[in-house]
Amino acid sequence: MKKIFITITTVCLLLIGFTSCREKKTTGEKIEDAVEETTDAVDDAADEVGDAVEDATDDN
Repeated sequence: MKKIFITITTVCLLLIGFTSCREKKTTGEKIEDAVEETTDAVDDAADEVGDAVEDATDDN
């Protein structure tokens, strides 16, 4: 029972330590990340539409 308590306590302390050391993003960085993700999503959607058009024209 003592080993389980020590193990759980150790894991909790490690998690707290790693969580508190994480970098905080500024609002500007969050906006940049959102813009990049949106751009990637639009590019992926455009590629999928292009592939669908090619497939549709190949079938005819």
